[in-house]
Amino acid sequence: MEYQKKEIRIFQNGRTVNDQFYIDGDYNVPEAKRDVGKIILSNGMLRVEEMKQVESYLKVSGKLEFKVLYMADEMVPVPASLEGRIPFEEMIYLEQEPEGNLVLQTSDTEVTVTMIHSRKLNIKTLAEISIGTEKCTGEEITTDVEEKVPVFKKMKEEEILKVFATGKDTYRIKEEVTLSGTKEHIGTLLWTDVTGGKADTQLGTDELLISGELNMFCLYETAEGKTDWISRTVPYEGQIECMGVMPGMYHQSELHLTDINVEPRMDENGEMRILGIEATLQVRLIVYEEEKIQILEDLYMLDHICIPEVKEKRFFRLKLQNHSKCRISEELTLPELKEDILQICHCKGKIQMETVKAETDGVHIDGVLHLQFLYVREDDQTPFGVWNGMVPFSYLLENGGGEPDMEDMDCTVEQLSVNLMGSGEVEVKAVLAFNCFQKEPVQIQNIESAEFRPMDTEELESRPGIVGYFVQQGDTLWNLAKKYNTTVENIKEVNYMEKEGINKGDKILILSKIWVYCKNIVYKM
Repeated sequence: MEYQKKEIRIFQNGRTVNDQFYIDGDYNVPEAKRDVGKIILSNGMLRVEEMKQVESYLKVSGKLEFKVLYMADEMVPVPASLEGRIPFEEMIYLEQEPEGNLVLQTSDTEVTVTMIHSRKLNIKTLAEISIGTEKCTGEEITTDVEEKVPVFKKMKEEEILKVFATGKDTYRIKEEVTLSGTKEHIGTLLWTDVTGGKADTQLGTDELLISGELNMFCLYETAEGKTDWISRTVPYEGQIECMGVMPGMYHQSELHLTDINVEPRMDENGEMRILGIEATLQVRLIVYEEEKIQILEDLYMLDHICIPEVKEKRFFRLKLQNHSKCRISEELTLPELKEDILQICHCKGKIQMETVKAETDGVHIDGVLHLQFLYVREDDQTPFGVWNGMVPFSYLLENGGGEPDMEDMDCTVEQLSVNLMGSGEVEVKAVLAFNCFQKEPVQIQNIESAEFRPMDTEELESRPGIVGYFVQQGDTLWNLAKKYNTTVENIKEVNYMEKEGINKGDKILILSKIWVYCKNIVYKM
């Protein structure tokens, strides 16, 4: 007996381990940098350089890259900045041996910078690393069976989501921003902040189309020694080659912005009025396609006992792909800034989801938007200040019901603005994007193979050739045909049935298709 099988590639995420650890180190201000007078702003990010599994631990090492904006300790204080690195090494305990490829994720960290003295700083942060696993495997499913002798087969159609392709790639972003006529020439860059905003990916023919926006802020010192800034939304678009993909397929994409560099450039007049932005967009991509597959659900022979070998296998179907946006509009009263704030220069936000609960109408998300903005103060000695706070939000993500799969949902701050209203009040407007790709498990009792044993002759002789039967709850024509050594078509023909549906209490006549004659099994024609 020959079994026809089809391989289905499936993608699965494993368990995620979250690890927090402190990085604490002293940093000497380089000789080329001005003395530190007062810290204004700081941020940092983890750059992982090596991962190595050591028994039940994962050794992660790299550097904390940080930036500091400060007022120089001089007779006339002026803004200045510096950048540095502090090495780290962390041992992360793995409760079980990882299955599949390790996936590490880091995010921007809040860095606390404390002055020891004007030439030495203490850098401290609570870092967080997320370690997960992913794997793509092939599972075989039996679609048919071929045999020289008559075998009766029951087929079932299932729509299954299968992996077409997975991969990682990078897209280089190269854009330029030209200063408006009201801005003075760029002398020295003091502080730059480039974050990803709106982002969209679509499948084309043999390619992944990418479009998005960068939110760019740059604080700089002019050639005349003044301080100015520029804030822009910078669009970009491009494509990555993905052979074989087509519009209409489904996909999951994860975009991560790294290696950001901003530098001043000369315009056609030889003046520093252009900012060149370069960054690397790291892309993780999974492409799926849906396929309707005929599966061998059951089989039997009239003159043999069938003993199938069944193995339960888990596949997936697409439940929901949802791209939705949550809009936030909030007015905040900040009395502590009433007499201090003149103008808001720059703002940034980070989403923290606190509770995610599935209800019949969708997924209820409660969280906070961590908000930070840089503003101009009235104090000439310290012309800049920073405010940090939170804005709570609630959102209903419609998902068709069922439990949410957090591993298949990501959220980003697409747009953010903070506007000064006066009297210590500010207006916060934000657009939060939630992208949900939800799969639903499909459990299949797959027939791996089957053993057929000849039926006992005496048992066959003792079986009645004709049976009058009252239909019981749960009966089907297939089950009755298999039990009484006949076929569905025969039952329908004898009982003048046009359809296969039967109801509890129906009385039907069942004729066996085999009998014994001279101890030989004969098929009734």
